[in-house]
Amino acid sequence: MSDTVDPTAIETKQPARFRWSVVGAVVLVVAVIAFLAFGMKSAATDRPDDVAPDFQMQFFNGYEWQDTSTAQLSDFKGQPVVLNFWASWCVECKIEADLLEETWQAYRDDGVVFLGVAYIDVEPKSLEYLEEYNITYPNAPDLRSTISSKYDITGVPETFFIDKEGKVVHVQLGPVNETMLTGLIDQMLAAEVQG
Repeated sequence: MSDTVDPTAIETKQPARFRWSVVGAVVLVVAVIAFLAFGMKSAATDRPDDVAPDFQMQFFNGYEWQDTSTAQLSDFKGQPVVLNFWASWCVECKIEADLLEETWQAYRDDGVVFLGVAYIDVEPKSLEYLEEYNITYPNAPDLRSTISSKYDITGVPETFFIDKEGKVVHVQLGPVNETMLTGLIDQMLAAEVQG
């Protein structure tokens, strides 16, 4: 048996090892970037006791809530608010649409306010979406992203839970689920307003 090394065997092994090293490095870099981005988002928006930025909503054409077609977030101080950013083109928004409406119906008599903001969506599509999912809580367009920019949203759906004092207690990135939604609402209802 010869002690000589086959040069073609070395050439085929090195590129394979190199490829796996590159793939590993890319995965590591992507993971670090994702971790940092998530951490920055959490630091920016999910800080308990941050006061929710005030804004004015001009409800979709024909929609009136308590005999008015406009409202400001500050009008609801003293009531828990579930503020949901969505869009008709958003696939994940459709996952939570029925749950949001059902929960609104269940809690509306307890003073819980649901507000929907259609993020950079065209009105006819937004209205079709609201009709398709039979959404009855107040909704308004945000074509110029003036509301969403105040909340520094990263995408839709994104839901802000605002307590009776107007402070953000939780931010949900992605669709809400029933346990989390009702749990946070119950927590906000139980909290006493500091006088």
